[in-house]
Amino acid sequence: MKTIIEIFKTITSIPRCSRTHEPFISYMENLSKELGYLCLTDKYNNILCKKENSNANLVFQSHYDIVCLDDGCIPTIIQEDEDTLRADNTTLGADNGIGCAYMIKLMYEQYDGEFLFTSDEEIGLIGANNLDIELNAKYMLNLDSEEEGEICIGCAGGVDIFGINSNKKIIPNNDNLDLYEISISKLQGGHSGVDIDKNIPNGIKLVAQAIKECGGKLLDINGGERINSIPVNVKAIIATNTPPTLTHENMEIKKIDTKSEHLNIWDDGIIDFIYEFNNGLRSMNTELNVVQDSINLAIIKTNLDNIKIELSARSMANENLKVLKEETIELLEKYNFTVTTDGKYPAWKPDINEFTNSVLKIYKEFNKNASLEAIHAGLECAIFKDKYPHIKIASIGPTIKFPHSRKEQVSISSVENVFQIVKKIAEEYRN
Repeated sequence: MKTIIEIFKTITSIPRCSRTHEPFISYMENLSKELGYLCLTDKYNNILCKKENSNANLVFQSHYDIVCLDDGCIPTIIQEDEDTLRADNTTLGADNGIGCAYMIKLMYEQYDGEFLFTSDEEIGLIGANNLDIELNAKYMLNLDSEEEGEICIGCAGGVDIFGINSNKKIIPNNDNLDLYEISISKLQGGHSGVDIDKNIPNGIKLVAQAIKECGGKLLDINGGERINSIPVNVKAIIATNTPPTLTHENMEIKKIDTKSEHLNIWDDGIIDFIYEFNNGLRSMNTELNVVQDSINLAIIKTNLDNIKIELSARSMANENLKVLKEETIELLEKYNFTVTTDGKYPAWKPDINEFTNSVLKIYKEFNKNASLEAIHAGLECAIFKDKYPHIKIASIGPTIKFPHSRKEQVSISSVENVFQIVKKIAEEYRN
């Protein structure tokens, strides 16, 4: 029978970038038929596998999409040492491919559970928000946590904020301004929730700093990869008579050997906003020892008629999230942006109950230091708890370092350790 790592390597070879659904759906349909499970899907590409006459007490849940720093990427796994899996110059997709592998392994072992694979979590928890498949189990074990020994029973809420600035003008180049291309790439990147307090460079902020400090006029700018990732790649074209200077060792500045009689200039407020914006960690929750409030400037894109920026705000408290959203909207509007919001999901207030206590008891049989924790990231658990108030939920997973980045890695021994716990929980809640 296949091991967890073998299953993980198999599904890693299947295209699973966010918004890519059909290859994995086809794989699960074929596997379900082979193993004697029903395979149900909805119009948002969620997948639920279960026995035809299931009496499952427990639903296992993971999202199947991964962050791809390059379009259409399929990670090539390389084993750096005896206990670490990494990918070759891209994300690994252990977030949440390992969780999917756990669920598939239980299906190989013919466990009577509900196995829910959700779509497009990495771009706004789209599948979970729009789930249109009935769940009957009383308990849910989410497998999207990323630290062995921690049982997550609460998470941050979040909202995506979008600003559009349509102010541009064509001006004569009377000052004989030179053109420069400023680009940055190969930054570390990372998750805009769990990594937001690690001082990871934000490419958009660094490029805006270079433009602001040389008094540059903005002609074009594009950067960032995902709404929930710290931006890695950014490129801008500017006009200035003061040569820009590097703001990071990974930055490149090239003078463009072309003179233009007229320049198509964007609103100075775009760079002023980015330069002023207090990006990243805003406050800590000392009681939970976790980030309380944060916001990440994730994406900027030049379109034909406007420049659009995308930000992701998070808080462990819904009241704080509302304040953070309103403050950001006010600042964007000050700099001539039209603002909309979307992708809101609630905070999952820490909830200790009979299920979380049972998971903790089982976990301590394998790891005496196991503990109940909360995380500064948007887990789908918050949405499921909102949709199904009666379901008791806990989240566990193996140690995954640097998710959403080229440095992403997972501990093989941790993967195996946590699966033993998953199996014991499954047995405890077998109908």
